Amino acid sequence: MERSFKKEVAQLRLGEGEIFSGEGILAVTKALLQSGVSYIGGYQGAPVSHLLDVMVDSSELLDELGVHLETPTNEAAAAAMLAASINYPMRGAVTWKSVVGTNVASDALSNLSSAGVIGGAMIVIGEDYGEGASIIQERSHAFAMKSSMCLLDPRPNLTSIVDTVEKGFELSEASNMPVMLQLRIRACHISGRFAARDNRPPLISRNQLLSEPDFNIDRFCLPPSTYLQEKHKIEYRLPAAERFVTENKLNEVFDGDLSDIGIITLGGLYNGVVRALERVGLSDIYGASRVPIYVMNVAYPVVPKELEEFCLGKKSVLVVEEGYPDYIEQAVHVALRKADVQTRVLGKQVLPKVGEYTADVVLGGVEKFLELEASGNLTASLPSSAITHSNALKARAAELLGTPIPPRPPSFCTGCPERPVFSAMKIVEKELGPTHIAADVGCHTFSALPPFNLGNTMVG
Repeated sequence: MERSFKKEVAQLRLGEGEIFSGEGILAVTKALLQSGVSYIGGYQGAPVSHLLDVMVDSSELLDELGVHLETPTNEAAAAAMLAASINYPMRGAVTWKSVVGTNVASDALSNLSSAGVIGGAMIVIGEDYGEGASIIQERSHAFAMKSSMCLLDPRPNLTSIVDTVEKGFELSEASNMPVMLQLRIRACHISGRFAARDNRPPLISRNQLLSEPDFNIDRFCLPPSTYLQEKHKIEYRLPAAERFVTENKLNEVFDGDLSDIGIITLGGLYNGVVRALERVGLSDIYGASRVPIYVMNVAYPVVPKELEEFCLGKKSVLVVEEGYPDYIEQAVHVALRKADVQTRVLGKQVLPKVGEYTADVVLGGVEKFLELEASGNLTASLPSSAITHSNALKARAAELLGTPIPPRPPSFCTGCPERPVFSAMKIVEKELGPTHIAADVGCHTFSALPPFNLGNTMVG
């Protein structure tokens, strides 16, 4: 570990009403204990590494609660831990880094999702997408859809994140579906506070053992059970998840007086949307927006009835969704057309298909949307283009700087035992000449950068 987590460990003992202060991913750690988990595991990787770091340092507290902690050798082994929730009412959580981790875990997740769970099962995903990412640029959304797992994407503030973790376990149990909690890089490292609740000792734990094992062939992934499991997924689990989302108001609507237009955004992108609206004079810094906003803290399953109700009577809506394919935008189109709601849907027409939706990117999309869809009286009253002003400031900063800042590619940590390996390879290269080198995943990829420049391909 790169630092001590003594302070964070102490905060895990906070009780009802006491104030927890720290990073987003550490708030998740506390939320897991408040949810009464029986077991926690995972494979470390930015931006979720601190979750396991803190748990490892909290062995005394975990022993008191009876929580089992495991640090498996890969994501597949971590995902397999969730099998404990198939037969028993045990809540558990595992964590790893984005799609590279989910790829490794996908076989276990497919079988887990087929069988279904009776205890809440949660996968905390560090969605490593956009600026600051260190991996291939893909998203977790497709995994949730193809295996019928709920995908949670909470608004990036600590209270929302913690509430979503706790409600996520309830959603998992109500629908018999595993849930994925998706946290982007900035959400993992956002700082804030929330009012803590008491930790809950799990009903089944190292201190409260099961009396006997359960055997149920219907929960075993083998035909003909798998045919019934698929039927259960579609006919029971997904509708149950949609009902729970609606009844518990997991998605949020923020009303505004400009009722003929609206914005549909994933929860994790909410802050950027509000900031963009504030910069064009249509919101204050606290989120009081004049444009109605539908916030999807649950990215999957989509709830068609909620979309229909939000869009009814609106001339047009903007869908704010990072990356491509545009799963949410397509789902909005399908839901509205099936309900014969003729609201115009814009998304990738005014926002880019690729890359992180930074503040300026969202601002540019919001401005284009307003130019196309807002009334003439409204657009005439808005300030001059905020994105033009932002670009001018950047150009002026570059001019004052004079020359570009020298690049600082990532490199091996001081004292890393891998560094001498690549030093030896450079010596061999001098003797034998250049050769094609297949590089490995993780920190090893730094070998392809200066000063070693070793590595022609990397495929995981």
